[in-house]
Amino acid sequence: MPGPVIVEQADGMQLITINRPAVRNAIDRATAEAIAAAVDQLDASRDITVGVITGEGRSFCAGMDLKAFLAGERPTVPGRGFAGLVERPPAKPLIAAVEGHAVAGGFEIVLACDLVVASETAVFGLPEVRRGLVAAGGGLLRLPERIPYQLAVEWALTGKSVSAREAHAVGLVNRLVPPGDAVRAARELGAEIAANAPLAVLASKQILARGRHWAPGDAFDRTRLISEPVRCSADAAEGARAFGERRAPVWTAR
Repeated sequence: MPGPVIVEQADGMQLITINRPAVRNAIDRATAEAIAAAVDQLDASRDITVGVITGEGRSFCAGMDLKAFLAGERPTVPGRGFAGLVERPPAKPLIAAVEGHAVAGGFEIVLACDLVVASETAVFGLPEVRRGLVAAGGGLLRLPERIPYQLAVEWALTGKSVSAREAHAVGLVNRLVPPGDAVRAARELGAEIAANAPLAVLASKQILARGRHWAPGDAFDRTRLISEPVRCSADAAEGARAFGERRAPVWTAR
């Protein structure tokens, strides 16, 4: 029988599916550990450049499994936090493919991803304040980085539900697609990324993610520390040769 998380790898991509549709893919301890293991596998796989995370059935993720929480479980993993993901996302790019509800911790999983593809019927939100809780899984930290600050404050303090169209309009969602098409569209976006040099993609994500926190005077020096090894790689030479020979490059991640 499939476990709480299903992992598939093909064509340079890894698909991570939260597989608890009976509870709207709510996260318990076992699911958090399985997601953490999948993220470790994503980063360790030399043939994989990008990941996609989604939920089985009609919801992406309803957040923490409240029944498990009341039974004393904490759905966190040391070093990775809630859902085995939010405190330390993968080094490789991760795309959220969202159908249905991505709320509370489910929205925090989305915010830990680099790109978001959402169905037109998807719904986002941080309703923790309505339950006497705080969105401490990165939602309050990441949301103001993704949308205008005043809007982030409104969403967080009212606990409102946000439609996919509204999230797309403010830039939180990269691609808005018809219902049922989120995984397909995320795979298409992932294929565009996976077609590129793996080392260059990895380094580019590192600079994008870390550069926002660098002091302006240090930014270019820090960029060089990450980019120069890529410039000296076999893939960089292959990219130049392939361009000159008018052919598709063959990447080796070296």
